[in-house]
Amino acid sequence: MSVKYQFIVVSALLLSAGAHAQQISPAPPIDPEAAAAAKRVAIMVCASCHGHEGRSLQPKFPVLAGQHANYLLAQLQAFKTQTRGDPDALGYMWGMAGPLDDVLMSALADYYSRLTPEAGPAGDAAMMARGRQIYQSGDAAEGIPPCSACHGPNAHGTDQYPRLAGQHVQYLMKQLGSFRSNLRNVAIMHGVAQGLQAADMRAVATYLESLD
Repeated sequence: MSVKYQFIVVSALLLSAGAHAQQISPAPPIDPEAAAAAKRVAIMVCASCHGHEGRSLQPKFPVLAGQHANYLLAQLQAFKTQTRGDPDALGYMWGMAGPLDDVLMSALADYYSRLTPEAGPAGDAAMMARGRQIYQSGDAAEGIPPCSACHGPNAHGTDQYPRLAGQHVQYLMKQLGSFRSNLRNVAIMHGVAQGLQAADMRAVATYLESLD
């Protein structure tokens, strides 16, 4: 199979990947009491890593502000059931999510989804241009599909695919490494990460961090 044909096939799979996105349990209703409890937990517990208003200051931890509620809920459920296996999941989130019930997880996801995200700093212009090219159009010669096929033209994501705009470079690089090694067992992302050289991973991450 030629590289160009592989690129076309993978791109088509990505565009139809919604049928294979991570399944989540239905979100329970969020009443004012649950919303208030979630805000307390976010401020008193989650903020130590994820920062005030969901914007983490330590780049190893993800920005949660503006992330889609359904995606956040899916990740919390995966942490709780210990089915997401990247290093920070094992080191931090398995234990943190263990005591959470469905109502509180849903309320936390809703809380963070309502916070306002911000763009991060701009990086090297040439690196960002390469990152933008890969993100928007992929690289047919290298068999790399466009990231925008799932995450959207502005990297704002959907209910099933995460918002990447404004995310820390260090966190994005770490997750791409986890996809490549299959510590995070997501077949589509494993294939994408396998095709990316380290320099291109950093270029895409640098471009994404600069977006709002």
